[in-house]
Amino acid sequence: MSVIAVVVGNPKPGSRTLSAATYVATELGGAEPDLVVDLATLGPAILDWADAGVADLVKQVGAADLVVVASPTYKAAYTGLLKLFLDRFAGGTGLSGLAVPLMLGGSPAHSLAPETTLRPVLTEIGGTVPGRALYVVDAQHDDPAAYADWLAATRPLVSTFLASTSPTTNGTP
Repeated sequence: MSVIAVVVGNPKPGSRTLSAATYVATELGGAEPDLVVDLATLGPAILDWADAGVADLVKQVGAADLVVVASPTYKAAYTGLLKLFLDRFAGGTGLSGLAVPLMLGGSPAHSLAPETTLRPVLTEIGGTVPGRALYVVDAQHDDPAAYADWLAATRPLVSTFLASTSPTTNGTP
């Protein structure tokens, strides 16, 4: 069974970014995510590199087969809150599966932000990004049509990967 995770770097807990990331993870994985990390709920622990709870979240996210990493767009990039969390991952080996960069923004003006700012960090820490990064205009975060074309292009890649990571039973996949 594949492990699906969501990491959200919106400073507001329970945000539209969280809703969008959970939707994408569910659509790609075929079920609700196994782990949802809403970084805004971690409080000052995110700043404490000795915090065992945050270290455990890093370990769990790093081991996930698919992780949707989402942020609102701030100053044409992802949030500092998300940066604090991603800095805890080892370069090249921190993520072991697929990583989907997702960003929400106020207008299409920053539609390249997830591709130019978030994708490079996710690949640097070991994630494999299936296809292009996803950008959704904030006002459309709850409209399935805003995701439809991207999901149609990306779902086959993710499905193939997730099927290859599933354990076999009786010698058959």
